[in-house]
Amino acid sequence: MSESAVPSDLASPDGLHDHEEFEIWHPRFNPWVIAFTVTLATFMEALDSSIANVALPHIAGSLAASRDESTWVLTSYLVSNAVVLPISGWISNRIGRKRFYMTCVALFTVFSLLCGLAPTLPMLIFFRIIQGAAGGGLQPSERSILADTFPPERRSLAFALYGMAVVLAPAIGPTFGGWITDNYTWRWIFFLNIPIGILSLILTSRIVEDPPYLNRLRKKIVSVDGIGLGLLILTIGALQMMLDKGQEDDWFGSRFIVLCAVLAASGFVAFLYRELTAEHPIIDLSLYKKRNFAMTQIVMVLIGAALYSTTVLIPQYLQELMGYTAEQAGMALSVGGLVLIVLFPIVGFLGQKVDPRLMITVGFAVLSLGILRIADLSLNISFWDASSWRVVMVLGMPLLFVPISVMSYVGIPQVKNNEVSGLTALARNIGGSLGISFITTLLTRRSQMHQTYLAAHVTSSSLPYRGLQSGIAATLRQDGYSKPDAHIRAAAQVYHLLQQQARSLAYIDTARILVVLTACLIPVGYLMQKPKFRRPIEPID
Repeated sequence: MSESAVPSDLASPDGLHDHEEFEIWHPRFNPWVIAFTVTLATFMEALDSSIANVALPHIAGSLAASRDESTWVLTSYLVSNAVVLPISGWISNRIGRKRFYMTCVALFTVFSLLCGLAPTLPMLIFFRIIQGAAGGGLQPSERSILADTFPPERRSLAFALYGMAVVLAPAIGPTFGGWITDNYTWRWIFFLNIPIGILSLILTSRIVEDPPYLNRLRKKIVSVDGIGLGLLILTIGALQMMLDKGQEDDWFGSRFIVLCAVLAASGFVAFLYRELTAEHPIIDLSLYKKRNFAMTQIVMVLIGAALYSTTVLIPQYLQELMGYTAEQAGMALSVGGLVLIVLFPIVGFLGQKVDPRLMITVGFAVLSLGILRIADLSLNISFWDASSWRVVMVLGMPLLFVPISVMSYVGIPQVKNNEVSGLTALARNIGGSLGISFITTLLTRRSQMHQTYLAAHVTSSSLPYRGLQSGIAATLRQDGYSKPDAHIRAAAQVYHLLQQQARSLAYIDTARILVVLTACLIPVGYLMQKPKFRRPIEPID
């Protein structure tokens, strides 16, 4: 097998490579067979990150726990998942990417079984921690495998397949989880991972292989920065806990949240100092000196925030104010998922022809338009109105996800592919947590503000209020209620309408704020350097 790389004289004056350095390597199997194989487990993990959301009341009831206690089933998974993401590249380089990937699949499968069999909530939470840690290594491993399997100029198609998995799975997860929980038992949301995991292990063992440069790199890694690893775990864990529990615990009104914030901030500062001075750092911070990589990490945070926040915003509105079931609300999102299945391959093909910076610009413009349509919501919308919100928004997602995935590797040495994949996946997950925390807090605060304002105009001296209450009371009296009882019930219904109106206005405010934020990002793609790919010439043996 012959090898070659782009000569070092192609480096630009600022130290960045306009042409990506990579070693020619031809896997034994068709690249698309490899892409399908690794996407299988990634889809399973991405689905599992959202499928348990709708099952929490059933889990709490089955295991004799409160609803607040059951949320640790989600939080424990997210925290352990986030901790592993940034160090997945280092682990892959140390033990071999294929071995690490298969270990993650095996652990994820085994602990999915144990989650389904868990007899108590503490045991379920423990199993979810291990399952989340294993899942944290799957997505970055797939990204780096695709980056090595496909040459730079063909990666857009490969990342389109990857994008379908990580964007589509969270969208259909609540629907699928609601259907399983309603028709069978919550335990099956974990059991369904078992056959997928076994199939993934069989295919991976036969098809996936590490490129030669990884085998050489593995021999050079001789030490572990234990202090840096500990500081990273402390920082990511504390940050994730703060974001997940912030609104629930009234943010900095809670000592626990203040403690998490202090630990995250101090841990981050100490981690930066350690990584800049350690001989063998866990994360190569010099990657952030490259403009394209640094910009893609920022944009990926924002993509994650937009993706996960709108995935929560729409079904929550439909369930809370429109009376939809979890399954029905999930179906409204699933229509957008069907559009993604068609759109991602098209965008993957366009990615080989169109300037990725233009695609990012159009993507944010379309996303802003989609969120703007949510600001026109009312209590009279139909199912198809709600579905169309998601459809318009997802039209922009592939235009963002595919070029950003490609651009994150531009100018990066091939030996850093594993680290790039882990850090990019971390950026998306942190963005998702930020987005969910932001809209949850904003909805609560804006609801309180609107309710206070509306309540000030609902008084016994208000003619509109007295007219509405009298009309409702008259209807109740026709249904057989006594005059005093009808009057009290009418007042309660008016108050319920006030709360409903205040909440609806809060959703409109939230959508408008999100539009402003995403619209400001429309030109961000042109802050990046345009990639120039040159396939190295393979010498003739």
